[in-house]
Amino acid sequence: MAKAHIKKGDEVVVIAGSELGKRGKVLLVNKKNNRVLLEGIKMIKRHTRKSEKHPQGAIVEREGTIHLSNVTLAERFDASSKRKAKPAEEAAKA
Repeated sequence: MAKAHIKKGDEVVVIAGSELGKRGKVLLVNKKNNRVLLEGIKMIKRHTRKSEKHPQGAIVEREGTIHLSNVTLAERFDASSKRKAKPAEEAAKA
């Protein structure tokens, strides 16, 4: 199990995949599988059996996991994008 660069409660930005550019709060870090669960990101539909809570059964929507390498800390992402935008602004002035 490697050390994760993010932890529960951090705000992160998705840098790869179908959810590219979205921001979310980390709900869970699974170090064993190198996956993270983000609030409101990668929503999946789960078909559930009949139960007392859902007598007819139900389709429950919940968050799916994303690989750890596909997210970065929001502060680091913002600093990087600000640094990349600066030279472009200077070139436009000249």
